[in-house]
Order: sequence, then C-alpha cells, then structure tokens
Amino acid sequence: MKRLSIIILSLVMTATAIQAEPLLKSVLGFLKPWRVDVHLGYGIGGTAPIGMPATIRKLNKFSLTPNLMLGLDAHRQFDERWGFMTGIHFENKGMSIDATVKNYHMEITRGGQTLDGQFTGGVTTDVTAWMFTLPLQATFNVSNKVQFKLGPYFSYLTNRSFKGYAYNGYLRVGNPTGEKVELGSKEGERGDYDFSDHLRRFQWGIDLGVDWHVTKRFGAFADLSWGLSGIHQSDFHTVEQTLFPIYGTVGVSYRIR
Repeated sequence: MKRLSIIILSLVMTATAIQAEPLLKSVLGFLKPWRVDVHLGYGIGGTAPIGMPATIRKLNKFSLTPNLMLGLDAHRQFDERWGFMTGIHFENKGMSIDATVKNYHMEITRGGQTLDGQFTGGVTTDVTAWMFTLPLQATFNVSNKVQFKLGPYFSYLTNRSFKGYAYNGYLRVGNPTGEKVELGSKEGERGDYDFSDHLRRFQWGIDLGVDWHVTKRFGAFADLSWGLSGIHQSDFHTVEQTLFPIYGTVGVSYRIR
C-alpha cells in the first residue's frame, strides 16, 4: 500500500509539473526584460509648511538625523529612451528643529494639565517616521549611463513620532488675551506635546531623481521626494499649518541582474 501511494503521488507531481511548465515559462518570460537593482541611500530634509508663516519668527537650529533608505527596484525598458521603474523601499524620514514663535497655536501638557492657546517663545520638535514606500516612475535615458525618473510614491508608516516641547515663553490660554501661563526651560517648567498618534499612516507624493550607471554593476543616484499629503490627519488642527515631508536622498546602487 505504501509503495502504491508513493507511485500515485509521483504521478500526480509529474502531471502537475507538466501542466505548470507553460505558466512557469510565461512568468520567466515576463521577468526576463526587467533589470533589478538594490539601492542604499542617505536622506536630508524635513517636514515644513509651504511658505514660512508669520507666527514662526526665527529658525534657531536644524539638526540632521540619520535618514536611511534600502530599496529593491525593478526597471523595464520599452524602447531606447523610455521605461518604467517600481519596487519597494524601507526608509525613515526625520528631523530635529528649534524655532522662535509668536502667537503660535499650541496644545501642551505641564504637570498633568493640558493647556490650549497661543504660545510665544521657543519650540523644539523631533519627528521620526519609518515606512515602506512604493514608487511608480517613468524613466528617460539621456545616455547609456544617465537616466532620469519621475512619478508618484505611496508610503505606509510602520512607526511614527511627532513630539517636542515649548519653553522660555508664555501661553495665552484659549485666545491671545487669555490667562497668561509662563513656561521655563527645565523639565516640569516647560510645556510638552506629543502628536504622534495624529500622523497619517498612509502618505503620498512625487519623486524626481537621476541614476548614473558607473559600471555594469555599480551606480549612484540622487532623488528628491516631495510629499503632497500633509503628515497629519485631516481632522487634526492643533498645528495650524499643513506640514509636508520634503527630502533629498543620495546613494549607491548595485545591479542584481
């Protein structure tokens, strides 16, 4: 009985392989024209409103944070000039910034009490977001070594953080003429805030870049991604300006096939 079962199983597997052979050839035929590259990059940028609002009076400090990108991209050429590129990227976009503001709408927590109003003084904000990104780009070959690319991207955030504190100033509770609450610079004196839960899980924008194929296997690239969806959810109004992620990335590439 055991031998008969083995024979039957072998016949079934052989028949399945014969039937699957045309499908396998079709899949391999579809993948054959695609070039596959690994990209490793470092990004610089931040989240910012379009145009500096009057309530932000001075940018005191902008600190670079390690923004890394690891991507696997597939490219298919349609003719000598035009092609299409897509893939999956795992990346983070973050920044650390300190600014002086006046009559800036804030919601802070101090001593277990939540206060909402207009703040004048210093504000420090740290933003970190880890995400998977799907780019969909048209490509154009300038030469055999240089290729431009342009198209939308779609990101899903796996980890998100938007927090900071207000210090060395005062908060007018409710409106510009409300009760005045003084804030210091030490922990317990300043006003903390954490708006991480109000960051969008899904974000999208436009990605513009250029690839330089240095050798057959190795290359370099530069990308500029401009978010078109604000980083906060549409029903979140504590931060009065819409903030967009704008980042430039440079790095190296390696062609797998």
